[in-house]
Amino acid sequence: RIGKFEQADGGTLFLDEVGDMSPMTQAKLLRVLQDGTFERVGGTGMIKADVRVIAATNHDLQQLVEEGRFRKDLYYRLSVVTIHLPPLRERGEDLKLLAEYFLQRYSPEFARKVTQVSPEALACLQQYAWPGNVRELESVIKQSLLKARGNILLPEFLPPLLGGISSETESPLDSDLDDFISQRLTAGSTKLYAETIACAERHLLQRVLEQTRGNQVQASAILGISRVTLRNRIRSLDIDVDQYT
Repeated sequence: RIGKFEQADGGTLFLDEVGDMSPMTQAKLLRVLQDGTFERVGGTGMIKADVRVIAATNHDLQQLVEEGRFRKDLYYRLSVVTIHLPPLRERGEDLKLLAEYFLQRYSPEFARKVTQVSPEALACLQQYAWPGNVRELESVIKQSLLKARGNILLPEFLPPLLGGISSETESPLDSDLDDFISQRLTAGSTKLYAETIACAERHLLQRVLEQTRGNQVQASAILGISRVTLRNRIRSLDIDVDQYT
């Protein structure tokens, strides 16, 4: 049977979690890296292979070397070029890119059309610690797609562990309205009721138009109003529909 090194001859082989290798496997890997030779399982002859190896681990290999659990000579062979990737909880700016990548990758598999993450759902994702890193995020996105509707991932589609985070914090709408009301009170407004209703209505329409990608037929159906009414309110509130299409 042809193994991975034989298949990768002349190319690149990725080895994950090398820090978990047994001493015997470490010795075999070292021989391949040093001499470019190996034996098939159950074989007796030596086989040559020219393979570039990329290795990954979530362990501190230097510490494992000091503890005698990882070969020092193998460590030096593998650490020619080292890239440290921080845990996902320290890379909040990557969450949106990764989440939308997984949405686009798995949506067809779940017969969904979700391709974007709402700001509120992103806030939930960014507050979570992600002990399982990217693999856990991938699993969360798959779970969310089971409940998802429309084309934007909302907080209510997230698993309870993450969805619960958003319920304990102030929503962007609450925060925006509070700031708006404070500003208008400071300015001495005499039309605060009408101004606040308009602010909330603008936020609602913008959110629904974002969800429907500017489709006013779908938006009016979600809102439960006629297309004429929706069109009039969009014009009255000076909302640019083109930015959502």
